[in-house]
Amino acid sequence: MKKIVAYLKDAYTELVYKVSWPSREELTSSTMIVMIASLIIALIVFGLDSLFEWILKILYGI
Repeated sequence: MKKIVAYLKDAYTELVYKVSWPSREELTSSTMIVMIASLIIALIVFGLDSLFEWILKILYGI
């Protein structure tokens, strides 16, 4: 039980004093970058999927 309590105390200490939390502006800009990158990747995958579907329709004569 002592080990669990010591672990929790160490974890709390590390979270409070050693972790550098991002500011609200950093968090907002990082979130926007991730959302834009995800949208771009989704559009690329959609485009490739549509292209391959079109090619397969031509090859199979559907």
